[in-house]
Amino acid sequence: MSPRQLPVVEFGAPVSAVPRGTPAADTPGDSRLVEFRPETRVLPAFFVWTLGCQMNRSDSEEMAGRLLASGCAEAPSMETADLVVINTCAIREAAENKVIGRQGVLARLKTANPGMRVVLTGCSVRTSNRAGLAKRYPAVDLFLRPDEEPELIDRLGLASAQAPVGALAMTAATTLVKGAEVSDASHLVRARADAIAGGAVSRGSAISAWLPIIYGCDKTCTYCIVPFSRGPERSRPFDEIVAEARALAAAGYREVTLLGQNVNSYGHDLAPEPRFAHVQTQRTVGRAQDRTERPDLAELVRAVDAIRTGDGAPAIPRLRFVTSHPWDLSDRLIEAMAACPSLCEALHLPVQSGSDAMLRRMGRQYTISHYLERLARIRDAVPGIALSTDIITGFCGETDEEYADTIRLLETVRYDQVFAAAYSERPGTPATHLADDVPADVKRRRLVDLLAVQEGIGLERNRAWLGQTANVLLDTVVPLRAHSHDDEDADEEAAGTTASRDAFAHLPEGMAHLLGRSRESKLVHVAAPPALLGTEVNVLIEHAGPYALRGRLA
Repeated sequence: MSPRQLPVVEFGAPVSAVPRGTPAADTPGDSRLVEFRPETRVLPAFFVWTLGCQMNRSDSEEMAGRLLASGCAEAPSMETADLVVINTCAIREAAENKVIGRQGVLARLKTANPGMRVVLTGCSVRTSNRAGLAKRYPAVDLFLRPDEEPELIDRLGLASAQAPVGALAMTAATTLVKGAEVSDASHLVRARADAIAGGAVSRGSAISAWLPIIYGCDKTCTYCIVPFSRGPERSRPFDEIVAEARALAAAGYREVTLLGQNVNSYGHDLAPEPRFAHVQTQRTVGRAQDRTERPDLAELVRAVDAIRTGDGAPAIPRLRFVTSHPWDLSDRLIEAMAACPSLCEALHLPVQSGSDAMLRRMGRQYTISHYLERLARIRDAVPGIALSTDIITGFCGETDEEYADTIRLLETVRYDQVFAAAYSERPGTPATHLADDVPADVKRRRLVDLLAVQEGIGLERNRAWLGQTANVLLDTVVPLRAHSHDDEDADEEAAGTTASRDAFAHLPEGMAHLLGRSRESKLVHVAAPPALLGTEVNVLIEHAGPYALRGRLA
């Protein structure tokens, strides 16, 4: 039977979607309800394509969960789907170009399957640019801002499988960010609570879980579109987060990552409570902020770490958080990082440039001396911690000397990982008022040279592991042949996997090529029985490359 053609309801307001379980599971023995159940065979099979950051991945888990709860099935590929949901990233031009490049393929798929519908969401969709999106993405039927993702099933008429629900009644709450109208985003906290309560989060792994704790961004980075696409910072209630972490521990998850665009801004927008009277942290750089009697990330980390098993061990063996901002990296957080045994010895702290003048143009509101002071304090508190960062080359006005400052920073800090990109102007950001005056070939050359410098540093850092034992959480079975990666963030993992594949070409019977990460977030390849997937093992490191390690079970 051909899938029914999905209606779309455009420009409705955000609602808190209450997830639906599958009807058969709700009342398996009540035959009187048969006529009220949706015909599963006519509901669309969906495919979610996710690009960009961890927050996008978490958002996609919610959208997939809501679609499953409405009775839809998940398709194995875009080509076999009746509904394609594209969760975009607008931080880098390359990510948007990937989606633009697929428009022809999607148009052909829709010709072959007239009932097919395409939804585009994520940071590429904003109030200010919605009118022009149809030209940029001609194969797309429905555009949703990130804050509108909870109403996906309502917009497609899947809340009632018999007919579309029609126009949504609520009026979208908006606010202003630098004069631009954006979503208030306050409903996202409730939407997450509804999704968790209804079991409508389809997690992509049974081993590691994303746990969003704060939405949006209040920072002032001139190159970044996130505040305009996701709205202001909105923290989830402290107890709701701890309850979700407790549920993840009970479900057997071995690793949980606390998520936010600026995760260590958590809690500043919550109401003061006497139980947090001991929290008195103040920012030392950036805009002043009153955090008195409000929970912060340090308090949250300690609370999740305190969830213990009967024998007193952390119920979640591995706890991580991303992404941090140097504004809010407090002494309290550093003390918690040192004190909590579940918290992994890795920190991602974006710097973007090694030049103070460049940081001022970027609106970062800290100096390199402040940044280095934070890193020194962290390394004193957590010996052996692995550090990673983000860097932009060729931002507006970048001189040869300012670029050289960034290279010197890499050589001084000696990061374990660097995620770098050449600057591309993002429409709607404050940087559009600056001259994008670094030639494209210079941006690219600087990027290539920077990555070459970091590759040498990464190789040196990884070689220090030779002969050492790493504790590795195995989460992936590596296939025998390479495969394409739609996710741009998988590039480094792909590089490490490709380099290690030949070493596992001939495995003894009962062994597989498994991949995992150490507590320091190092990619580690090992030959092991597939039954060890999802467990922590000790691996003796015998080979080190710039992107990954390889060893044998210790």
